[in-house]
Amino acid sequence: MSEFLKGRKLLLIPLVILGAILFLPGIGIWTVVDAGHVGVVTRFGAVSRVVNPGLVFKLPLFEGVYAMETRTQKEQIDTVAASKDLQAFTSTIALNYHLQGEKAVEVYQNIGVDYSDRIIAPALQEAFKSTTTQFTSNDLISQREKVKQLTYENLKNRLTKYDIIVDDFNIVNFAFSQAFRDSIEQKTVAEQNREKAEIDAQTKAIQAKSDADTATTKAEADAKATVDQAKSQAEAQKALKDSGNLSDQYLRFLTIQKWDGKLPSATSGTPFVQLPGDKQN
Repeated sequence: MSEFLKGRKLLLIPLVILGAILFLPGIGIWTVVDAGHVGVVTRFGAVSRVVNPGLVFKLPLFEGVYAMETRTQKEQIDTVAASKDLQAFTSTIALNYHLQGEKAVEVYQNIGVDYSDRIIAPALQEAFKSTTTQFTSNDLISQREKVKQLTYENLKNRLTKYDIIVDDFNIVNFAFSQAFRDSIEQKTVAEQNREKAEIDAQTKAIQAKSDADTATTKAEADAKATVDQAKSQAEAQKALKDSGNLSDQYLRFLTIQKWDGKLPSATSGTPFVQLPGDKQN
């Protein structure tokens, strides 16, 4: 009896091993491909077919199934780059991308399952650094959206040939050195002061011109008024003369109008102011 049990145990061991080989997931005759993935089935290392998510049957020991994710994936890295004017800065950048399901075989054959480390991360670094060298440090800040767009286009050109689709690219942050930030602040303050000085100078120039124009206008008006007055008086005198009414009294009035009010320093027996119509004694 003991020999019989011993024989059954010996027979049971290979059956358990065979059952594990046949039915345990991964190493058995079946495996599961998760949603958002496609399975690349290889036989003796060569790609034989692509399978969709779900339960997949395979030949144990001869076939392997490698899951390739087709959902949007994110690659985020910290990098050090430089601007056109050679200002170094640190930045965190992020790329969203995905594989086309029908192209998963090509990605597996040409790159492998570690495409993120072999292709995505290096391309992300190179595309960003080659873009930032086209901009000065100030422009990197003021034209951040343009830097983002150019890097996005650069990444598309680099990754499309590997059947990797670029969904989006983002610049999470820029970080220049403290010394550079201080110099930017000083330049900004200096520029603001310069602009204020220009505005003040322009304001003073405008005010001076306005004052000069006002003075010129007033002088022209006064001159015109004087001319008009003299013309009116001349016309009035001419009219009186023509009518024979230019009397001695009117001539005396005109003489008094023109007198500057100064008395002579010496006098004689004749009046010091000789008016028309006065008779000498």
